[in-house]
Amino acid sequence: MFGKAGLGGLMQQAQKMQENMKKAQAELAETEVEGQAGNGLVKVVMTCGHQVRKLDISSELIEQAADDKELLEDLLLAAFADAGAKVAQTTSDKMSKFTQGLPPGMGDFFK
Repeated sequence: MFGKAGLGGLMQQAQKMQENMKKAQAELAETEVEGQAGNGLVKVVMTCGHQVRKLDISSELIEQAADDKELLEDLLLAAFADAGAKVAQTTSDKMSKFTQGLPPGMGDFFK
């Protein structure tokens, strides 16, 4: 099916793809996204490596939620969920370029 040169070339391409994927993963580990809830009253900055870098709760919300702990908890959860969804989308967008054109299931080989 593959000659020696063909198989060697394929292996070099695969190795280069893996190196490029590692670089992309390192970039993603430092890429920040922001999740929000309550029209921006709660903001979470998270890297695509799932490291939380910043949490901002507006003083307006703190005053409003002084007697409503559950509201504050719900908004925090929603902001973290929003950030997590943006991490997933950003990661998917960045990594999908490596699996474009591969037969179904082959993309899993390079993860």
